[in-house]
Amino acid sequence: MPHSAKPETRNLKPALVVLWASAMCLASSGDPQVKTDHPWYPGELSCSTFERLFKTQAEVYTRATGRTVETDEDKALAAWYWRNLHYAHAEEGTCDSWDKGFGKGGDAKTREYWTGLFAHGFSLCGTTHAQWCAEMEKLLGHCRGRVVGVSGHNSFEVYLTGGPYKTGQWALLDHDISTVIFSVDGSRLLSIPEIKADLKTLKDPRFKPERQRGWRVAGLADSDAGAYEAYGVAEYLAGYSAVPPMVQLRAGESLRRYLKPGLEDGKTFVFWGRNYMAGGVPGIQRDRTWVNQPDKMYGSTKGTGWVVGQARFGNAVYTYTPDFKNGSYKEGVVDEGADKVVFEFYTPYVIACTPPNPKTWGIYDAGGKNGLVLHGKMTCPVQVSTDQGKTWQDGGTCSDGLDLTDLVKGHQQYCIRFGAGAQTLAGTGLSMRTVCQANMAILPRLHDGANKVTFLASGQGVLSAGPNKDQAEAHVVGGSFGSKTVTLELCTPRKEKAVRLYAAAWIASGCPPRECKYEIEYSVDGEKTWQSMVKEWEITRRMPEPPDFWSQSMCWGDAALEDYTGPVRVRFRNDGGRTYNKTEAHLTYKVQQPGQTEVSFGWKEGAGAVKSASHVFAAEAGKEDGTWTLETGPKTETVWVEFTSK
Repeated sequence: MPHSAKPETRNLKPALVVLWASAMCLASSGDPQVKTDHPWYPGELSCSTFERLFKTQAEVYTRATGRTVETDEDKALAAWYWRNLHYAHAEEGTCDSWDKGFGKGGDAKTREYWTGLFAHGFSLCGTTHAQWCAEMEKLLGHCRGRVVGVSGHNSFEVYLTGGPYKTGQWALLDHDISTVIFSVDGSRLLSIPEIKADLKTLKDPRFKPERQRGWRVAGLADSDAGAYEAYGVAEYLAGYSAVPPMVQLRAGESLRRYLKPGLEDGKTFVFWGRNYMAGGVPGIQRDRTWVNQPDKMYGSTKGTGWVVGQARFGNAVYTYTPDFKNGSYKEGVVDEGADKVVFEFYTPYVIACTPPNPKTWGIYDAGGKNGLVLHGKMTCPVQVSTDQGKTWQDGGTCSDGLDLTDLVKGHQQYCIRFGAGAQTLAGTGLSMRTVCQANMAILPRLHDGANKVTFLASGQGVLSAGPNKDQAEAHVVGGSFGSKTVTLELCTPRKEKAVRLYAAAWIASGCPPRECKYEIEYSVDGEKTWQSMVKEWEITRRMPEPPDFWSQSMCWGDAALEDYTGPVRVRFRNDGGRTYNKTEAHLTYKVQQPGQTEVSFGWKEGAGAVKSASHVFAAEAGKEDGTWTLETGPKTETVWVEFTSK
């Protein structure tokens, strides 16, 4: 296929409205989620919103330590503990944030919280701690967490109040190298400047270990805590949270998630990160981490130890076979005519690839495979857009096995346009397979014996204008990026009722951050009136501070909408003349007709063959269903979990 072909530019309105057939049978699985009663890794329903996450963190922390989660300190430690068990230090792949190519055009870190947690589960120190600013913002309050540059490392401080912290003090809370350090008397957590002042003593894991309350200094490697000899840079509001992770499965679509690399045959490696090639397995991995050995962290005296592939990537495989005969294909369509059908695709994960070579960063090279593959007897032209239909790339002529991975890899959304009408495509057996990378630590696991499985589907889908700059630019209706104001317009793809709006901005805030108030507003009446989503957002600086600062910051928020079906406008502005590097917005909406969801698990018992079991859950949006108990034998190992829209 001609990957080098120049993009075709068209003046198309993104997410065009489709007229619905009156007699059509429609059923979507909107936002299906599941959790088990596994003590450490129950799955996404335990952590897919901050409210669920904080509840789970508190339960895990209390079970391990016996302490309740009421004070700032215990809340922060519970969050830190959970993050250690679900996120690891390694180099994840970047997206094309600035529409300049992978790794080009500016800071390409994944600073969005949910993408980092669900799609990757790995990153370097500065990236994971930037994402964590969003969690601390929700957990403790505004500007209560910050990234701090130390010696060869980006660490993290949290601002705690109450008890020994009185009206407020900064405290080290570094999950990337699994380190918190208590005072000599064990009464409180210390800040980086306090640690730096007595580093030789405090960095030693063997110094009064009882004062640490069960949390080992330098949990990964003894030398790690030496990084606190320097205190150089502060990053306020360095990351953000956008729309929570959400999957919408159309009729004829399934999502199977694998907890280990290899897919069905055990040897097809599709990933999005550095190829460490550790232990002969391609892809991203970490050898020193608490992930996959959670029971060993609290009370550890030796640290994680070193194990090749202690944590690796998982996969999320979408298979969509639209039915052109009964009309249900329209659930995924954003435009069609006699000579075309255009489908949309969104995922909270990241579209991955099998790189064409064994190079460290081969994922970025041309020739990637297995990320998006078409099957069927189609012979029409096909084109792909990753910027909301603003431009299209030629994928060639359809054929069975046509691989379009290079056109979509590293993205979380695409539109695909077939150069034939539905009548022509009927009977061709068209099927689209999209393979993503997923954080295996957030996937549900089974344990030996009786497993209680809880299911919930909110009945919602999502439309995203972002996070990439070109994806948001397709929705700009006022101002521009690089200026002090910009307005986006979004509309649900098929006249669905919007229920919530999420918005975020990446701002050139100054070094040090300049005094400025930021606003995010929305309008549902064509800008006749505006309602506030984020009001007078400021960067709150708290002493002590290092001498230097990151010159940028994030601003984000969300607001409920009352089943609105018309266009929604989102305006970003500030009173300090600060420019917006880019912005993004997301609409969640009610699917037209919620359908049943079949949930299936595949598992092994010891060295035996893969067993499986399934259960169909009713289409009751917003209602938890915990009626399924799945029995497994000894030495249970979860292989995959699957959703299928019925």
